[in-house]
Amino acid sequence: MDTITKERLIRLAEEDIPIHKYFGLKVEAIEKGFIKVKVPFRKDLVGDIRTNHWHGGIIALILDTIGGAIGITNFKSPEDKLSTIDLRVDYLTFADGKDLIFEGKLVRMGNRIMVAKMKAIQGESVVAEGKGVYNFIRA
Repeated sequence: MDTITKERLIRLAEEDIPIHKYFGLKVEAIEKGFIKVKVPFRKDLVGDIRTNHWHGGIIALILDTIGGAIGITNFKSPEDKLSTIDLRVDYLTFADGKDLIFEGKLVRMGNRIMVAKMKAIQGESVVAEGKGVYNFIRA
């Protein structure tokens, strides 16, 4: 992936998509078929106020975002399209009040279907694993 494309994708991920900007998502690495981002912890992302743990739905949303971003790294035209068909999330442990790292990689790219695997990491622990299936339409 050339530098201009990489910079464009980082700007898209961090600034242009409103929900990403809201979460403060920061790209740490991006290549064709791979992305790693950091999302800072904030009090308004808490699901259980008694324990200060991340909301599971927020984690699922960001895992889906990561899967979609993997698809975007495979776009050949700005007119290519991507939509989620299915998302599975397995929560392995709680995520306490600290930043999370999200990673995703391409598993399979077919003619119209893309499969990605994602994970949410906090410290040395994998908090959640996800698998996304996406409808991928080339322009």
